[in-house]
Amino acid sequence: MAKHHPTLRPAERRLARRRRREGMTLIEIMIVVVIMAMIATAVGIAVMPQLEKARINDTRAAAQTIRSAVTLYMTDHHDCPSMEALVESRVIDRSKRTTDAWDQPFSIQCEGGEVYVVSSGPDGQMGTDDDVE
Repeated sequence: MAKHHPTLRPAERRLARRRRREGMTLIEIMIVVVIMAMIATAVGIAVMPQLEKARINDTRAAAQTIRSAVTLYMTDHHDCPSMEALVESRVIDRSKRTTDAWDQPFSIQCEGGEVYVVSSGPDGQMGTDDDVE
């Protein structure tokens, strides 16, 4: 039998009992943490492929910019430049990105008037299926 405090009215006693029962048990907290971890995992699984696609698209855009810079360089110098030559001749600004989305250098190749700017892609190996042009 619960002790009644002589100065508390019945409504105050009910409120005091409710306050004692409020709060969460360790099991309830663990369940909430597990649910949050499951949600975070699902979001991560959904976002990671999109991140890789964004990196590929960013690398393609950078390769196109470099390809244009190489073409501009070749109008004055008549040889295929390296990335350093593009920066030194100020065809590409030093503040512009000169590496791909994986911080690997681009490969610049000039063959018969055609310019090829290639990134090694996500695996970092040139000549594989994931190379980005």
